[in-house]
Amino acid sequence: MALQNSYDLFINGEWTPAVSGERLDVENPATGETLSRVANGTGADVDKAVAAAERALPGWSAKLATERADYLYKLNTLIERDAEHLARTISSEMGKPIKEGRVEVGFATKLIRFAAENALRLQGEIIPGSRPGEKILIDRKPVGVVGAIAAWNFPLALIARKLGPALAAGNTIVIKPHEMTPLAALELAKLVAEAEFPAGVVNIVTGDGPRVGVPLVAHPGTRLITMTGSTPAGKKIMAAAAEHLKIVRLELGGKAPFIVADDADLNRAVEAAVVARYGNAGQVCTANERTYVDAKVYDSFVGKLRDRIAQLKVGNPLDDATDMGPKVCGPELEKVDKMVKHAIEQGAKLEFGGERLTGGLYDKGQFYAPTLLTNVTHDMDIMHEEVFGPVMLVMKTNSYDEALKLANDSRYGLSAYVFTNSLDRIMKMSSDLDFGEIYVNRESGEAAQGFHHGYRDSGIGGEDGQHGLETYVETKTIYLNA
Repeated sequence: MALQNSYDLFINGEWTPAVSGERLDVENPATGETLSRVANGTGADVDKAVAAAERALPGWSAKLATERADYLYKLNTLIERDAEHLARTISSEMGKPIKEGRVEVGFATKLIRFAAENALRLQGEIIPGSRPGEKILIDRKPVGVVGAIAAWNFPLALIARKLGPALAAGNTIVIKPHEMTPLAALELAKLVAEAEFPAGVVNIVTGDGPRVGVPLVAHPGTRLITMTGSTPAGKKIMAAAAEHLKIVRLELGGKAPFIVADDADLNRAVEAAVVARYGNAGQVCTANERTYVDAKVYDSFVGKLRDRIAQLKVGNPLDDATDMGPKVCGPELEKVDKMVKHAIEQGAKLEFGGERLTGGLYDKGQFYAPTLLTNVTHDMDIMHEEVFGPVMLVMKTNSYDEALKLANDSRYGLSAYVFTNSLDRIMKMSSDLDFGEIYVNRESGEAAQGFHHGYRDSGIGGEDGQHGLETYVETKTIYLNA
């Protein structure tokens, strides 16, 4: 299967040209080549998509939960059938290695499958009333039309994360994929049509934030806005949604600490640190953004780390042997390089990398070397700003307690990592670290049945699992009397 030269919008079950007639180029960050051109939507297209979702809502929400689940199961079967094509699409438009693209497709199916399996588990409650014979029913109902905005780093999984539970709960949806990486979403739309979802249940409008994202958030017809992206963008969305008092779910930035205690298994910790930092070229909100290593094991850890980073193969994302691909675009690469140079000016020591890669394939794409900075101190700017790139920051700490204190000193609160063999430290983990999800003695990678959420500037609400599914329903209280 090959990508199309151009794509229209997917509205009301049909491929529809943008009202403006304009198109956007989608580039391959590894080669600089144009992969395809997609419709450049506007507010007028958002109006059409929301209207289609509103028309579809009564019929879709009235279906039995098992019927909605069956549509999602059928969609999953089609995704699994086309898994390699979807993985190659992700790798081509986003730049992640094909082996990571396959993992993303697998995660997308798990997210949709969980939503389908749990459509019957959106339970209400019956509690005693305040009058003789009275019962109080707390019922669950769909919120209505969902506006979903996805980031560019996981073009398929982030859409599946929102589409699955939204539809399982009886809502309809209008999706805005990121303008740099819309192709996986549009290929998914083909499968939505093949699965014969009723027209208007799923709509996809491509375009940039000002032309599509802003109208989608501001539209009076969208009841819930779910967005994955940067913290500044999330704050703007929350402010815009306030006019209509919309429900807002935001999964935003992170600055995950990675704590290596003096009793940690260093080989295991090094491998996890590398996976959690250089996976997807560091373009992951849960990535290892700052590594705190106990002074007793610091030298040994850094030595092992330097050797492991040197083994990473940076190259063509479609090559099975590639460990790390390019940054998603030139401005993102330049941002990371500027942060690295500033950290060195502030006293960090460059151990590895720290530059744009050149020569051969590298000259065509946006490749940045896997980078290691040591002698990092907590007052450096780079220890507080999200890098979102392949740069590992290692700081020496004098104790586990100091590492905890430094880890919690952040405006972000999404993910954290701890490597220790101390049962006492592990048992106190929930109170020690003020983060929404904590990985103990393992690399990153949330589970579909978990709950992915953060504190502070990392967002509000949450996604995945039963708790994530329940964010797509509202409660209705009914006082029952004979």
